[in-house]
Amino acid sequence: MALRLGDTAPDFTAQTTDGEINFHEWKKDSWTILFSHPKDFTPVCTTELGYTAKLKDDFAARNTKAIAVSVDGLDDHNAWLGDIAETQGTAVNFPLIADPDRTVADLYDMIHPNADNTLTVRSVFIIDPANKVRLTLTYPAATGRNFDEILRVLDSLQLTDGYKVATPVNWTDGDDVIVSPALSDDEANALFSAGFTTVKPYLRTTAQPNK
Repeated sequence: MALRLGDTAPDFTAQTTDGEINFHEWKKDSWTILFSHPKDFTPVCTTELGYTAKLKDDFAARNTKAIAVSVDGLDDHNAWLGDIAETQGTAVNFPLIADPDRTVADLYDMIHPNADNTLTVRSVFIIDPANKVRLTLTYPAATGRNFDEILRVLDSLQLTDGYKVATPVNWTDGDDVIVSPALSDDEANALFSAGFTTVKPYLRTTAQPNK
């Protein structure tokens, strides 16, 4: 069964390019981006892993770890790392999970037989510090992911966890946000020092409260 938002992310123990890990122990109290790539030594995956490595400081600023998985073995992973560093200009700085027996792929429903019955699709899971699944995305093999969008969603999740707001269409960090409809005007005035603008009774905007 596919994982749904709010489900506990399955735990597992696996060999990675950084040694053996227990997933929940490895992530501890951090947010985590767990993503699958179809196969080592393939072009789209090479660009994705290189770009993710370049986001190391962005992830660290958000208390977030990245970890990738495919059904390839550890020897292939390690051999591929040199190609990624050479072609993308950045060494991979996060673990690649070796999953030749498909343990992790099956736990996270990353094998979609109508697309390919042996390789993982491009799955993305954002998992919070309590090990709850907060976002799922699935891309086909030929389409590279937009990791800037994944950062944007991470910003939104962390902001809306801390404040009674929602983020509007195409929101990016620093833009105005939407006041929760559950708040009365008086409650909103007490919570948001910048005040708010009423567009409709159900649509009120305010400055991002943590800026």
